Amino acid sequence: MAPQKRKTAAPSSNGTAQQPSKREKLDLSRPHPNAQQAEDFGIVLREFYPPEMSNERCQAYNDGRLERPIETLQRAYEETADQRRAIRANNAVVYWFKSDLRLYDNRALRLAYETAKEHNIPLIALYILSPQDLTAHLLSPARVDLILRTLHQLKRDLSELDIPLYLETQEIRKNIPQRIVDLCQQWGANHLYANLEYEVDELRREAKLVRLCAKNGIKFDTAHDACVVPPGQVTSQQGKQYAVYSPWYRTWLAYLNENPDCLELSEEPGSNPGDARKYFKELFDSEVPAAPENKQLSEEEKQHLGQLYPAGEHEALRRLEAFLEEKVRDYAEARNMVSGQTTSILSPYFASGLLSARTAIEHARRANKGSLQHGDPGLVHWIGEVAWREFYRHVLVHWPSICMNKCFKPEFTNLEWEYDEDRFTTWCEGKTGFPIVDAAMRQVKQDKWMHNRTRMIVASFLSKDLLIDWRRGERYFMETLIDGDFASNHGGWGFGSSTGVDPQPYFRIFNPLRQSERFDPDGEYIRKWVPELRDIKEAAIHEPYARGAGANAEKNGYPRPMVDHSKSRDLALHRYKRACKNGR
Repeated sequence: MAPQKRKTAAPSSNGTAQQPSKREKLDLSRPHPNAQQAEDFGIVLREFYPPEMSNERCQAYNDGRLERPIETLQRAYEETADQRRAIRANNAVVYWFKSDLRLYDNRALRLAYETAKEHNIPLIALYILSPQDLTAHLLSPARVDLILRTLHQLKRDLSELDIPLYLETQEIRKNIPQRIVDLCQQWGANHLYANLEYEVDELRREAKLVRLCAKNGIKFDTAHDACVVPPGQVTSQQGKQYAVYSPWYRTWLAYLNENPDCLELSEEPGSNPGDARKYFKELFDSEVPAAPENKQLSEEEKQHLGQLYPAGEHEALRRLEAFLEEKVRDYAEARNMVSGQTTSILSPYFASGLLSARTAIEHARRANKGSLQHGDPGLVHWIGEVAWREFYRHVLVHWPSICMNKCFKPEFTNLEWEYDEDRFTTWCEGKTGFPIVDAAMRQVKQDKWMHNRTRMIVASFLSKDLLIDWRRGERYFMETLIDGDFASNHGGWGFGSSTGVDPQPYFRIFNPLRQSERFDPDGEYIRKWVPELRDIKEAAIHEPYARGAGANAEKNGYPRPMVDHSKSRDLALHRYKRACKNGR
């Protein structure tokens, strides 16, 4: 299934997309003035990507002068349509697993299975591990470990259906399209299926693969699976993509109510229609690869994370059902409280595609007597929270520069950030002297997961109390979290740093003390993760040095606050205001 068409290019007076002049092309190729600073501070990985683009180049994507990657893919489909229509089935059908490691409710997998069944030929599943992609995309060792553990289970589940899962490591990421074509030709497969991923690298790779496959007599079809509603379908009355969640969500709900088929769940594949064990016996012996050297965990970490986040879609579905039966009723009131398990902790399973957002929302809708927006407050709120993940993907597709080390509001790239390695390290280690911040950073270091409320607190602290470029924090999260999903992570950091799609202005600055008192009132969360403060009683836990518990804190080695929040706030307001003024 080719991507759905969208109106994105800005029309000129004659109705065609505006093309940049040679002079504009030259200007747009220039990097941002602070590009070297971003590179030196570990924000732009020059091993894989060009220097940070200028704000003018961001605008060129926004107004349609530069082709968005989704449009590049759409054009590839349009220009190869005749070649693709002429392709007939051969000896097998191939399904390419990526960030969708499940059998249940997997749209492209179902299409692949139905094609194999129609022609009575074998279905072959494929997974390619790319160490360069893992590094370029900042996937954490914890997430890589969950993926590999899941692949072992997926391989067993597929084998029970007589479907082989062929796995290999491809060291050079740019060679993946040609390698897939080579494998299809080796297996005599003229049909290849995969689900779309919406990041820039992936869309451009898929566009290349569409053309390469068509040239070699292979029909490559993709499906919109990561989003319930395909990007570009939820627009304003003027046909524009929403940059604010609330109106987007209302329109998204209306779209789903008018198009209930979007929530139809795909069945798992049945037994392999062809005799794969006769013709492709050796593929069943394929081994799950090991983690690359730079993505490995210690044995102790593997055991700890294996207990916290068991692998596979079966665990994901079990957690979903348990949450909907046991905890969701209190979700509306308790979801922001950071002590205790008040959320579903399904994000690791969403991030690697062990559970689809469609499955989660449809199961919640059924539990809510068929309604998405009325009924039980807990269910309604939770559906809205799952929808945030989709909103951020829609934003990513329409404003692709956010996938290129830029923020939604590029004027804040010009802000006078601090690039202080020592202060950044203090934040990472949870030694800032702000108990709620330190508790959160220590939790993520050990459990590779953090509550959404504390993610907002620590993001605001890094970007506004320390005035450190938020993109370094964004990278740290991706390289640490087990649920590191680019669109959601970028969206969250955009919120915390006031550089993203959130309509609230930059002067919303979280006060760590107020956040701590409100969302961890008894200090349970702090005492769990900051052992130096476990003896401190009552409200002093939130601010020990200012509430008479400084001697106790100091004795146990807990640091004094590294900044004065009031002074930091004033400085942040000054710099943000100046960046806004200069960005106009």
